[in-house]
Amino acid sequence: MNVEATLRQQFGYETFRPGQREIIEALVAGQDVVAILPTGMGKSLCYQLPGYIFTKPVLIVSPLLSLMQDQVDQLKQRGEKRVVALNSFLTPDQKRYALHFLHEYRFIFVSPEMLLQPQVKARIEQMELSLIVADEAHCISQWGFDFRPDYLRIGEVLPQQKRPPILALSATATESVLQDIQHYLQMQKPFHYMHSVNRESIYLVKKTFSMKEEKIDWIVDHVSKTAGPGIIYTQSRAKTEAISLLLLEKNIAAAAYHAGKDAQDRQFIQQQFLTDKLEWIVATNAFGMGVHKENVRQIIHETMPATLSNYMQEIGRAGRDGKDAVAFLLYADGDEQYAKFIATEDLPKDAHIDRFMQVVASGEQPNVLLTRGELSEVAFRVLNYWLQQESPELVKKRMQELQFKKFAEVKHVLKLIESTDCMREQVVQYFGQVLEEKQENCCTNCGIQEGAFLAERKTQEQTQMTTWQQRLQQILLRN
Repeated sequence: MNVEATLRQQFGYETFRPGQREIIEALVAGQDVVAILPTGMGKSLCYQLPGYIFTKPVLIVSPLLSLMQDQVDQLKQRGEKRVVALNSFLTPDQKRYALHFLHEYRFIFVSPEMLLQPQVKARIEQMELSLIVADEAHCISQWGFDFRPDYLRIGEVLPQQKRPPILALSATATESVLQDIQHYLQMQKPFHYMHSVNRESIYLVKKTFSMKEEKIDWIVDHVSKTAGPGIIYTQSRAKTEAISLLLLEKNIAAAAYHAGKDAQDRQFIQQQFLTDKLEWIVATNAFGMGVHKENVRQIIHETMPATLSNYMQEIGRAGRDGKDAVAFLLYADGDEQYAKFIATEDLPKDAHIDRFMQVVASGEQPNVLLTRGELSEVAFRVLNYWLQQESPELVKKRMQELQFKKFAEVKHVLKLIESTDCMREQVVQYFGQVLEEKQENCCTNCGIQEGAFLAERKTQEQTQMTTWQQRLQQILLRN
């Protein structure tokens, strides 16, 4: 089938964006594909268009409920009815119905955890699929080892006989991450399409401070004077709340977003940001993936991220409309120590491993360590997975190697802050690429004029934040 004809008929586009044609043609030819495309370059079309060429269902493994729901909603808005999301939002009856008729859907979205549930796994194994997609595939490497190990088991569910092509999609990936993706998805000589990670419309700025408190003062002053919308990333839930309150006191419509908030509150805050009711979101890294807002003008890192991959993922949420945006990286002496702590706080220690094995040997269920508060949820998931794969001695060695690896990642970010070399060039080289051409207003180290791309903020009345429940109550009372 002519892929251009399908593009026009199903999506209303006349031409492909860079990389889309090559990726789709490889999939139609039956090849596995690893595709690195920046956010906003149309990654979803790379599996949606083949879904209209193939006659069998496309299975999309997606890491976040919000990301999954966003994709489902977009498809339904385009008139696609044969789409389903297998997630925790389904009632038992809805799940039974979806599994019974699963073969009739064109697009099936599922989380790694749901995919490994016996009922779902058995149903998928019975079906013939046309394509398997790992969306945000970098999570397999960056989350699988020490956050959500079920990512490492996706390959166990994939059919071994007459397996359909696999498409691994991500916006960023280093060489080691690419190797993890290919290994754990059991890909066979995949076709690679690697778009440059450089985002020319995002200007890179770093600022150093002698005291941590000075960063907060700078943020409040800067946000008061310059136009958003924007996202402020910080490592602490408490700090998201504190900064958002300071901004609200300055009549700036802002809200805190972190995993400790109720899911409905997070959804409400996210929707306010998407509809421009909020100027700024102050967030941990729990915010961003699956949030598609075209006009984000600024990203501010209140403290250094733990990896350059996180940095690029987070600044990539700005300037999706192709217009000028700026990413500020703030640093005060000692930030790297806190970054190391955050990066490794949930890694199990030797004593945790010994205690886990002691409980197993006693005949108790290991999840008692979770209920007693002896292990965090993340540490329990990590040990529950790895101690089924390897001996305690090998797991101890693996955790130590992971800690050293995470420390090394923090050093890469610190080098970006301390070095006088071009920031853009450093980041591009980290991902194994070459910066082809320097641009005007590149980064702090190359010389940059912030006034050239920062608009002045227009004062507006303060938007008072309410909880989701309060807002709903207001709506009901009005009616």
